[in-house]
Amino acid sequence: MNFQQLKIIREAARQDYNLTEVANRLFTSQSGVSRHIRELEEELGIEIFIRRGKRLLGMTEPGKALLVMAERILNEASNVRRLADVFTNDACGVLTIATTHTQARYSLPSVIKSFRSLFPEVRLELIQGTPQEIETLLHNGTADIGIASERLSADPLVVAYPWFNWYHTLLVPRGHALIDATPLTLDDISRWPLITYRQGITGRARIDEAFSRRGLTPDIVLSAQDSDVVKTYVELGLGIGLVAFQASGEQEGLVRLDTRHLFAANTVWLGLKRGQLQRNYVWRFIELCNPALSVAEIKRLALEPAETVLDYQI
Repeated sequence: MNFQQLKIIREAARQDYNLTEVANRLFTSQSGVSRHIRELEEELGIEIFIRRGKRLLGMTEPGKALLVMAERILNEASNVRRLADVFTNDACGVLTIATTHTQARYSLPSVIKSFRSLFPEVRLELIQGTPQEIETLLHNGTADIGIASERLSADPLVVAYPWFNWYHTLLVPRGHALIDATPLTLDDISRWPLITYRQGITGRARIDEAFSRRGLTPDIVLSAQDSDVVKTYVELGLGIGLVAFQASGEQEGLVRLDTRHLFAANTVWLGLKRGQLQRNYVWRFIELCNPALSVAEIKRLALEPAETVLDYQI
């Protein structure tokens, strides 16, 4: 058994058992990947994958158990390589944060300002992307911290800490008929062309769920990735807009209407790759966002196995 075989097992699960993608990710050939799998199965005397002909469909029960072990072994090996760097450069370096546009634009500035006063020698890099892209950047080590309202808390390879809860709010042009709707209802909103986030972005699932429960199909005439785009097209008169409250800021020509009674709350999560050692300033950044968690608690949760059940306070 060797590290390359364990990397192949891990990558196969990540790439939905597509060996071509596994080979591309590990910079090797598909035949080499197949050979490593065959040799490992022969060495262990078990079948790791469920097969249909030459295709891999999933993992056997022994394969799933091996995947958990492989994750831990590879994480520990990575930690060994990071050990000296973590303890000798804990106040300088680069902190890479993968986040959505909404959080980068509206939620992070005050935290980053406080962080910079504590760690003036740490350079920051913000990578904006979708929740899926953020998750991938955490998995492959490109990002130290991921921030999003979607996906992170459900990923067993990521430990997620809550930052804050937020609601959607409705933006309408001044003088719009909905301003006088008391109370504002989903039926009222569904009568107008709607502009909001695209699927998988900034709590869009909460919007869809609310309308679905009422048996309504909103007329979403435009969907976008970030709040500023939504606001731009509301200002142009293409429709009314549903955006995150923190991004809705009053601006000339638009009125903000409360919809907390219509859509469930969303949580912004701060994610770290589970089981990975971090420099001190990474732990401290999480603490700055959620002071209810001490650095010791943040470390403990990050380095515990995925099976641990987490109970947070926001």
